[in-house]
Amino acid sequence: MILIADSGSTKAEWVILRDQGITETIFTSGINPFYQDSRQIALQLQHEFTLGQKKFDAIYFYGAGCINHEKEEIIKEALLQVFEANYFFVGSDLLAAAHSLCQDHPGIACILGTGSNSCYYNGSEIIDHVSPLGFILGDEGSGAVLGKKLISDILKNQLPQWLIREFFENYQTSPAEIMENVYKQPYPSRYLAGYTQFLSKYIKVPEIENIVIAGFQNFVTRNLMQYAQVHYTPIYFTGSIAFHFQLQLTKVVKEQNLLPGKIEQAPMSGLIAYHQKKIKSQNF
Repeated sequence: MILIADSGSTKAEWVILRDQGITETIFTSGINPFYQDSRQIALQLQHEFTLGQKKFDAIYFYGAGCINHEKEEIIKEALLQVFEANYFFVGSDLLAAAHSLCQDHPGIACILGTGSNSCYYNGSEIIDHVSPLGFILGDEGSGAVLGKKLISDILKNQLPQWLIREFFENYQTSPAEIMENVYKQPYPSRYLAGYTQFLSKYIKVPEIENIVIAGFQNFVTRNLMQYAQVHYTPIYFTGSIAFHFQLQLTKVVKEQNLLPGKIEQAPMSGLIAYHQKKIKSQNF
C-alpha cells in the first residue's frame, strides 16, 4: 500500500493506492518548502490529513519547490514526523508531470499552469531541463504571463474599448488596485494568473486569442526548441492553462511541425497508473 501526493503551493492531492487498485483521496492545503519549514508542514499535515491510515509501504511526494536536495529534505523530515513507511521519495512537480504523461516512455513533458516548465524525460529520469526563470524573466505560456500581457494591454489601451469596459465591469477593479496587487502584495503570479478566466471567456475575440497564441509560440521557441529531441519526440502537457486552451496550444505545436501528445488538466490519474504498474512488478 502506497501514498501518492501531488502538491502545488495552494492545494495538495493525496491518494492511497492499494494492491487491488482501490484508492482513497483527500485534499489538503498546498505545501512548498520555499515558504514552509519541516515543523510547519508537519503541523499542517497532522491537522489536515484526516484519513486514518498513517502507515505505508512507500510514500511518493511530488511538489512545487522540490528543486534540490535541501528542499527535498525539508519535505522528508516533515513526512517522517507524520507517517510511517519503509520508503520515502520526494520529487519535483516536473517529475510528476513526466511520470504521469510519459510513463515509461521517452517524451518532452511540460507544465502550463500558473507557471510553466518543461523537460526531456528518457523513460526513467529527467535528463535535460530548460530553466523556466519565473514569470518576470520567463514562464512563457503560463497563466501568470498570459495574465500579465492581458493586464498590460488593457492598461495601455491596446485592446478594443468595448473589451476594456467589459474587463473593468467584470472585475470591479481599478488600475490603482491592479498596480497594488502586482507590485506590493504577495503572490503576484497567482493574482495575474487569475485573469486567464477573462481570456477563456473571450477567446473568440481575435485580439484575445492572439495573446494566448503568442504566449504559446514563445513557450515553444524559448523552451521546447532547445531540446535536441524536439522534432521526433512526443510533447505532452499538464496544467490548467494547457487544458483550457488546448485548441490554441495544439495549433501552435502542429504549426512548428512538432508531435503533440496528450494534454491533461492534472497529473494524478497518470501518477496512479504509473505507480500501479510498479506495485504489480513489486517495484514500489
